[in-house]
Amino acid sequence: MIDSAAAPKPLTKNEGLKAANPILSGTISQTLADSSKERFSEEDYEFLKFHGIYQQDDRDTRKVAKHYMYMVRGRLPGGILSSDVYLGFDKIATEWANNTLRITTRQGFQFHGVTKGSLAKFMKGLNDAMATTLAACGDVNRNVMAAPTPATSPWVDEIQRHAKAVSDALLPKTRAYHQIWVEGVEIKLTQEDADFVDPLYGKTYLPRKFKVAFAIPPLNDIDIFTNDLGFIAIVENGKLVGYNVTAGGGLGMSHGNAATYPRMADVIGFVTPEQVIDASKAVVKIHRDFGDRTNRKHARLKYVIQEKGVAWFKEELNQRLGFTLPAAKPFTFTKQGDLYGWHKQFDGKYFLGLFVENGRIKDAGNYRLKAGLKAVAEKFKPEMRLTPSQNILLVNIPDGDRDGINKILAEHGVAIEKQASVIRLASIACPSMPTCGLGLAESERAMPEVLTRLEKLLEEVGLPDEEIVTRMTGCPNGCARPYMAEIAFVGRGPGKYALFLGGNESSTRINTIYRESVKNEEIINELRPLLTRFVKERIGAERFGDFCERVILPELPPPAAKKAA
Repeated sequence: MIDSAAAPKPLTKNEGLKAANPILSGTISQTLADSSKERFSEEDYEFLKFHGIYQQDDRDTRKVAKHYMYMVRGRLPGGILSSDVYLGFDKIATEWANNTLRITTRQGFQFHGVTKGSLAKFMKGLNDAMATTLAACGDVNRNVMAAPTPATSPWVDEIQRHAKAVSDALLPKTRAYHQIWVEGVEIKLTQEDADFVDPLYGKTYLPRKFKVAFAIPPLNDIDIFTNDLGFIAIVENGKLVGYNVTAGGGLGMSHGNAATYPRMADVIGFVTPEQVIDASKAVVKIHRDFGDRTNRKHARLKYVIQEKGVAWFKEELNQRLGFTLPAAKPFTFTKQGDLYGWHKQFDGKYFLGLFVENGRIKDAGNYRLKAGLKAVAEKFKPEMRLTPSQNILLVNIPDGDRDGINKILAEHGVAIEKQASVIRLASIACPSMPTCGLGLAESERAMPEVLTRLEKLLEEVGLPDEEIVTRMTGCPNGCARPYMAEIAFVGRGPGKYALFLGGNESSTRINTIYRESVKNEEIINELRPLLTRFVKERIGAERFGDFCERVILPELPPPAAKKAA
């Protein structure tokens, strides 16, 4: 008789797929060439992710028929791209997507509405623009984030170079991406392909995705503690001496599943700039070797560290590095968010911060942001940087070009001053409907109207200029980092959201669930008494998230007051 308790758990289906096809080619090239097929197989759906592509369907039309389409995500380390690359993106969005570009919360671009028939042309156009989608998704390291704003620190560019080096070092080595999307050849799996072992990731890559980010105190615009691996810049005597290493962050969870939870990363130790790549590879390998390959909901590095302990992780990391990491150095984060309008850089040039609501660059009526950015890119050629709050910076601009840029943007209805209310400027939302297959409720399409009602409520209670970090997601996976917000709406079902409260300005505290389910139309009624109390009971310039943590959340019954993590 077999002892079922001792029997090993079966691996997930994805593990078998990766083992059988370690170059990650699937039958993608064959399906691309077959016009009779309207979609890729479920197996190829998993391989497509490694190529930065998600197969989706238009959920607005599901009741009539499934209309398959593709979301394609570019990989842009640190969110940096030249004007020429941006113009290439603008072109492919116009010709082969839905004529919008969407800034992700990991400083990349997503394109929606790509059809199977245009997918090969789209990907060739993107690669012709000297960009790539390789490893923008899949069980590998995703886009490496880095502080983008050149007015916040003279070390921004140096840190961006380190982020790019880590991004390059953690790229998978499969040749399938180049063959399919650049050369356009049909791949037939050979024995050599079946025996391929990636030098970093191994034959079956990681159990799940992996995320890396770089931040510069005191600004935590990256939400550094939400990443699997983080590097916090340390400056001494006017020199970047290295980074504090963080590990074990991640926000994904499932409603009603206590075994899943958001978790903030732990501070592990300190590395010099020369040790950053070795440290990155070592942490990736720990995830590779100890991550759960039997349950994808339990497969992130955060669960390894939570269950084995921080002390265990430090010892394992030190052994793989061959030396002991010294203790972390002091640092402080005070705030998050972006700078808007014109600001002077440390080198004397200027940058322009532009608010992009929910990250969607589009033309709508008199507000023609997409056309305006294209015109600016064509004439003035600024460097462009995408921010973790889904906004865009036009960077390295000579003083003499500012008036011309202002003129073009004004002609396209794009404001430079007073771009939006303070609460709207501090908001993020994920796409959700109608493209994301995981969405339980609206997010991007619902958030603007929710914020309009919230703006009116703030005026009503006498707080018209109060900044409150507010985020919305269509499901609990956390793509818009809701669990770090002062107010968060997390989709539970059509028109229903879990309400979370109590994040802070520096993004160093996970919030708490306040209501399990609130209907969209009841959101303001839920928040009105809380904001009314906030006006009466706040201490000095106390923020709403801190007030909730101090006053509101301790009043909850013990079961409801349990932390999300």
